[in-house]
Amino acid sequence: MVKKSNKKEEEKKVIKGAKKVTDTKKTKKIVKKDNKTVKVKKKPFAEFKSEFSKIKWPTKKEMVKYSIATILFVIFFAAFFFAIQSLMSLLLRVL
Repeated sequence: MVKKSNKKEEEKKVIKGAKKVTDTKKTKKIVKKDNKTVKVKKKPFAEFKSEFSKIKWPTKKEMVKYSIATILFVIFFAAFFFAIQSLMSLLLRVL
């Protein structure tokens, strides 16, 4: 019986010089070397980790800038709609 660590090391050696061909199933990939096909299970969340590493997170300075812009945007439109509502109510009183 082969230990898990030895098995993983053997898989890594096979993968190093091999051509990677993805299988139609998302759970496994096929690795070909010396006309031998070896199936290797993917780690859970491997795709998630690779996509997550591509995210560009905003800096603290950018977050402050965006937050201030959002607050000013909300205040401006609140005042704008309050002014429109006030003008409409004045027009309705006059008529």
